[in-house]
This record gives sequence, structure tokens and C-alpha cells, in this order.
Amino acid sequence: MKITKLTILLLCIFALPVGLVAQCNEYTKKECIPQLSPYTFNGQLNSAVLSQGETAELQLTFYKDQEYRILVKGEENLGNLQFQLFDTEYNLLYDNSDEDYTNIWDFMVESTDDFIIRVLIPEEKTKVELESGCVSILIGFRAFGSRTIFK
Repeated sequence: MKITKLTILLLCIFALPVGLVAQCNEYTKKECIPQLSPYTFNGQLNSAVLSQGETAELQLTFYKDQEYRILVKGEENLGNLQFQLFDTEYNLLYDNSDEDYTNIWDFMVESTDDFIIRVLIPEEKTKVELESGCVSILIGFRAFGSRTIFK
């Protein structure tokens, strides 16, 4: 009987994170992907359950002659999310805190290169419990046009 209870307990422990990831993917599909329009979604679901005070990074390749839209969106209980774009040597290229924490940014690169997107979840000192929620980083693309060009 003890083995059965232990097995059920272990299954529950391992099933919980899978359930949270599935809920996060549904949030991303329903709430976030439509906001990429008129850009074409690149097909990569980049989402995770994060808590206040945590940071996540994602390294992506951006290609010459494509205009990109970065969308970083989190569930409302997380508040304003800060996201930054770095080159691979961690030189800061963009910080949405300079634009009132906008969750969308459009840009174009002059040459194909790798970049790092960092998302920071602010920690609210006034709250007793840390909030956690789904955070999505999505990329849309289209040919030509630009808002900002990096070399």
C-alpha cells in the first residue's frame, strides 16, 4: 500500500509543472500571438511560469532584411515587465523601461546576428507573498521596413 501512495504522490509532483506549462502555452496562444499582427509569428512558443524577482534570457538569431516585432507579455498579476535586448557581448541595445514599459518593440537589423532578450520580473516589496505567472516572449517578422536599425 505504501508503494501505491508513494507512486501517486510522485505522479502528482511531476504532473503539476506539466500542467502549469500547458496553461502557460494556452495563455500564449490565446492572449499573445494575436498581438503580433500584422507580423508573422515565427512559430516558437517561448513561455514560462516566473515569479517576482526572477530573470529569464533567450538567445535568438535575427536575419538581415527582416523587420521584427518582439512581444513580451505577462499575466496581469506580475505588473510591468522589463525587457532588454543585448548583443552577444551583453552590450545593451534596447530597454523598454525607457519607453514606459511597452510590451511591443519593432526593429530591423542590418546584418544577420545573434541577440539576447532578457526579461526581468519586478519584485514588489509591499506584497507578503511572491506572485508568479506566465510570461511569453514572442517574435514576429516581415520583410523590409524598419523602426530602428542595428549594425
